[in-house]
Amino acid sequence: MDDLQSHTSYETVLEEVAEKEDSRANVKGILREIVETAILTLVIFLLVRLAFQNFRIEGHSMEANLHHGQFLIVNKLVYYLNPPERGDVIVFHSPGNPRKDFIKRVVGLPGEEVEIVDGQVFINGVRLEETYISRDGKRSWGPEVVGDFEYFVLGDYRSNSSDSRSWGMLDGNAIIGKAWISYWPPQDWGLVPHYTFVSG
Repeated sequence: MDDLQSHTSYETVLEEVAEKEDSRANVKGILREIVETAILTLVIFLLVRLAFQNFRIEGHSMEANLHHGQFLIVNKLVYYLNPPERGDVIVFHSPGNPRKDFIKRVVGLPGEEVEIVDGQVFINGVRLEETYISRDGKRSWGPEVVGDFEYFVLGDYRSNSSDSRSWGMLDGNAIIGKAWISYWPPQDWGLVPHYTFVSG
């Protein structure tokens, strides 16, 4: 009888030990999954930050297409594949203060001659038909040739914009990316309008 009780007690102890080991294994498994999830979340976050950036518009230089206080998602990878095109809305580091970011529209491309006569933009002597802006300025500028890997950029609200007319050509290395999606405020949700310039 004593042998039977001893055997039963031994089996009980073994079961308790096995249960504790299973419990430890479960805890370790849960901890491992938590660590894996945290690492994966961090990797995804870093990849997203490398590819995209949020941007809040300060000022009114892109009216009436984009507005002060509007939040955008900027695609930072697109120009690694193809260079900026005329009509692209880009975000870039300010030439005067690299810690501050600007948003403007690409108008002149590398190697082109840009001239503005009474508010009308001419590229290589050909007038651009800019259907998306109001003729709110009669300022003249140029002519001047855009250098290699440089861009001539303008705000859509020409009479209220600090742009290439003021501080010259934009170095391509200063470009952060292409304005892609507007996500706030809700009524402005959608793709950022990029227009194709047509020679007139």
